[in-house]
Amino acid sequence: MTETQELRVAIDTIWVVISAAFVFFMSAGFLLLESGLCQRKNLVSILIKNLSVYAIAAITYWIVGFGLQFAQGNSFIGSGGFLLLGQDNSPATKDYQGIFPALSYSGVALSAKFLFHLGFASTSAIIISGAVAERIKLIDYLCFTLLFVAFIYPLVGHWAWGGGWLQQLEFYDFAGSAIVHTSGGMAALIGILCLGPRSGFQAGATFRPSSIRSATIGCVILWLCWWFFNAGSLMGVSSAVGAIALNTNLSAATGALAGLLLHWMLKGQADLGKMINGLLGGLVAVTAPCAYISPGAAALIGICAGILVIYAEQWMLAAGLDDPVCAVPVHLACGVWGTVALGIFSQGGINGVSPAPRLGLLAGGGPFQFGVQLLGILAVAGTVALLSYLFWMILKMSLGLRLSNFEQEKGMDVLQHGVGED
Repeated sequence: MTETQELRVAIDTIWVVISAAFVFFMSAGFLLLESGLCQRKNLVSILIKNLSVYAIAAITYWIVGFGLQFAQGNSFIGSGGFLLLGQDNSPATKDYQGIFPALSYSGVALSAKFLFHLGFASTSAIIISGAVAERIKLIDYLCFTLLFVAFIYPLVGHWAWGGGWLQQLEFYDFAGSAIVHTSGGMAALIGILCLGPRSGFQAGATFRPSSIRSATIGCVILWLCWWFFNAGSLMGVSSAVGAIALNTNLSAATGALAGLLLHWMLKGQADLGKMINGLLGGLVAVTAPCAYISPGAAALIGICAGILVIYAEQWMLAAGLDDPVCAVPVHLACGVWGTVALGIFSQGGINGVSPAPRLGLLAGGGPFQFGVQLLGILAVAGTVALLSYLFWMILKMSLGLRLSNFEQEKGMDVLQHGVGED
């Protein structure tokens, strides 16, 4: 490499590692959000569960997940690259053929690429935690996390990002509305269905959040880290970083206000929880199209996401589905919306990102991109639902998923961890 090439690779690597660090710091946001929205008697259990997810994901993704997702293989799954063994293609070094051709668009070190995508895998897994909180056995959740990171997430990730069949069909998901958020949200929904609600939920019990302040701080941390979650997906530094961060921020802001105002109009109350969910829904929705849309489209996507979260939550309550942190409305519903929104609002290479999708429906591009996005999200959601149901039911029949009503009423901290309420 020339000195100029070496400098460029060094700068890009620094950017990717910094972005990976912020994506990892989202763990603090999720931890504060979930622990703040759940009951105080389960606080330690939730903290252990969240920390364990990141530890399990770090090891599992290194051993098998990253290879299945990105190593060369076939259009269905990667093969090889386990334990990060094998060279990576690099545009700056063309004298060998590496084992991860899907990542050859970036010249940064393979270790940096791994760390960044590890953050994505961990984020997808942690989404499930809040949805099944306060009634699942710890061992079951940890086992499902391992299976999810080892097999489910890498499989659909390979289809869209690892050179798989969806990528070949020109399906686009820039930073993971489908692969990260829809996958985690669908696995969470299937877990809710297999697990059932918390004791007292059907009887209208009131579950008092331990700290709405903690939940709000967690939301703000996620808002900030999401800039790096999306812009870091460039895997290098370019002028598109600012445009992606701007679109991310606008969608979050409009989603927050849409959630707040809609609930205010419907119920006559300005609910902080609905504002938080609208904000997060806006972030989830813009994650797929953020590199290919205008700021105006990002704002509109956020508004729709904020509205969608409110009605999705109402539907879940009407159906008797217990989701303590509103993970399914935020991540599944808005993940689906963001994926198809790319096919509606895409303006191709408007921000200089290449390759880029075709123009969307509202940009005069016809139905092609919308159709591919719809096919992709159906394939991802359906596959994750099927595999998640299989794994949840295996765990249910072998270990039993639920804590007893007594354990739920007493609290997991006292019975499982020997820690009383402060």
